[in-house]
Amino acid sequence: MPNIKSAKKRVRVIATKTLINKSATAELKTDIKKASHAVESGDEASAQAVKAAVKRIDKAAAKGILHKNNAARKKSALVRKLNAAKV
Repeated sequence: MPNIKSAKKRVRVIATKTLINKSATAELKTDIKKASHAVESGDEASAQAVKAAVKRIDKAAAKGILHKNNAARKKSALVRKLNAAKV
């Protein structure tokens, strides 16, 4: 445990940021799963679900929750899955 005042504050700040990042990651995973299930089940709303998931992935990458290459890979996989289901 830190003794210096600024180090104590950093511990508190990091704990807060960790909670925010965990919740954002959980929401992101939920959106990706919803889109994936919508595509697999053949819903008509699957394109909208994928669009919402891609938007959430972009926001996560912009905030630094995901690496930009990881975000690109996730978006690519969703879109590929959607295009394969349409054919």
